[in-house]
Amino acid sequence: MNMLKTFSKGGVHPSENKISANRSIEILPLPQKVSIPVSQHIGAPATILVAKGDKVKVGQIIAQSAGFVSANIHSSVSGTVESIDAVLDSSGYKRQTITITVEGDEWESSIDRTTDLKKDIQLTSQDIIKRINEAGIVGLGGATFPSHVKLSVPSGKKADVLIINGVECEPYLTSDHRLMLEKGHELMVGIQILMKALNVSKALIGIENNKPDAINYLKIIAGEYKGIEVHALKVKYPQGGEKQLIKALVNREVPSGGLPIDIGTVVHNVGTAFAVYEAVQKNKPLFERVVTVTGKILPRTANYMVRIGTSVSDLIAAAGGLPEDTGKVVNGGPMMGKALVNTDVPVTKGTSGIIVFQSKESKRKTESVCIRCAKCVSICPMGLEPYLLNKLGQQMIFDRMEQENVLDCMECGSCSFECPAHLPLLDYIRLGKAEVSKIIRSRKN
Repeated sequence: MNMLKTFSKGGVHPSENKISANRSIEILPLPQKVSIPVSQHIGAPATILVAKGDKVKVGQIIAQSAGFVSANIHSSVSGTVESIDAVLDSSGYKRQTITITVEGDEWESSIDRTTDLKKDIQLTSQDIIKRINEAGIVGLGGATFPSHVKLSVPSGKKADVLIINGVECEPYLTSDHRLMLEKGHELMVGIQILMKALNVSKALIGIENNKPDAINYLKIIAGEYKGIEVHALKVKYPQGGEKQLIKALVNREVPSGGLPIDIGTVVHNVGTAFAVYEAVQKNKPLFERVVTVTGKILPRTANYMVRIGTSVSDLIAAAGGLPEDTGKVVNGGPMMGKALVNTDVPVTKGTSGIIVFQSKESKRKTESVCIRCAKCVSICPMGLEPYLLNKLGQQMIFDRMEQENVLDCMECGSCSFECPAHLPLLDYIRLGKAEVSKIIRSRKN
């Protein structure tokens, strides 16, 4: 009997709660207006190109990338620019945002809106990267790192394998699962485009074994696409982390402070690969994505194809509305997502899911003292000592936190999840990461 692959250090197994897994992707009706932030990605905010009163079309660029690590922003609707102002987003902060009143649904004529599958890849590797940059593609697994940067391999480095993340290890989320089932061929072509851009002959798709239908389907169609393999992985959180997925699939370890390209790998999410297909083969910029809307108390769960800038409150309304006993609404998964202070915030490129929790599910348990059980150490996928980092964070001993490699923490939340004393370990680790990052930046100035 073959053992399923997985990563070696730590990991936990929270309840999966994939209650929307059987919900096919539905197109959410157009909202009356959208609010599109110009900073939806890692890096510099895009520079605004439109003014109040301007008419725009679907797919029109409305904010230009402001540097190498930045991304273009496109209108997701046709209509009139109503305002350009600082608007609250899912982070809880106000950011420059272009609000557009929707009028009809007029697309840029250059976008191929047919459903025909286009397998023939005609662009060169450099032209592929250029097109992906122009289309504003970023990592759709949640990191939102500009994809063209990942594909621009630095001098002296070389990729030999592309890894595709179909793990979706966060409980509740099912948007990637549905995409693999419903857009399998487009995904495969997107992977071949990424392989061509990187000049690699091999791609591995990693999918956790709780999605057997997606694994079986992609294994069947992978035979039509040269160099692509599908691998079932043991169900273990946080296997969707880049470093954990690389370890699971090719048994290589990214060094502390390093990047996947340092060991010859590049990782992209399945949602990103699908967006790459649409950008390169259909000339379609990234202005919509699949978002899971779920929760045990929602009248119905769903996986919606949503225009960027649509209000989260519109998604929840489409799913039957916010129940009276709602305790918390989370943007993203329950392990790494963030609670929203207000549902009147826009869906962005990084919005993979919205989860509604009942009051009793959302309350933190009462803290007690650390009993030195070391569970947080044994389950940390990065080999850190969360109990120690927590103490150092409380005492604001940031130089020691740097020595203890706090920046290696991926904020997966496994330590807080497993702690029998219910200590908010990750809260103080996040504080320490922010302060240590400031200290490091100040040394460079």
